Amino acid sequence: MSTEVIAERRVAAAEGDVVVFLIGMRINKLRKVRSWLPVFLAMPKMLRELSEDKESGLLGYRLMLGGPRLFTVVQYWESKEKLLEYAKDTGRKHRPAWTAYNRSARNAGAAAGIWHETYLVPAGRYENIYVNMPEFGLGAAYGTQPVGRRGDRAADRLKVA
Repeated sequence: MSTEVIAERRVAAAEGDVVVFLIGMRINKLRKVRSWLPVFLAMPKMLRELSEDKESGLLGYRLMLGGPRLFTVVQYWESKEKLLEYAKDTGRKHRPAWTAYNRSARNAGAAAGIWHETYLVPAGRYENIYVNMPEFGLGAAYGTQPVGRRGDRAADRLKVA
């Protein structure tokens, strides 16, 4: 991921539908480290696995902190099919991690919570702009292009009046 600032107005070069997947965890019981640490450590392993496999469908991601106990990963996927395929594949890291979390939650209570949200965004229904920024978010996942190609105003880029 480049940190070079691009000194112009740019937009993501995404074409067509976009899949945005948000996933995170919340540490509910700080002292139950043995219960939440495996959950915390599972995500970097999955992201590494996905990043190393160019056919996985993961286009990019960003880690975000929501305070001292809330962690979120924003992910951009090639398609919902690729996302769902990864989620159910027993030979990949997600299924064993999900099984382990469920077992831990039953045995240790609510030491850690997990959540996810999936958004299937139709073409023309997303808008973005990056000004004096390195490639970021959707722009990092798809690359960027000068803003004029999509329209100068947010309403133009959203294809609304």
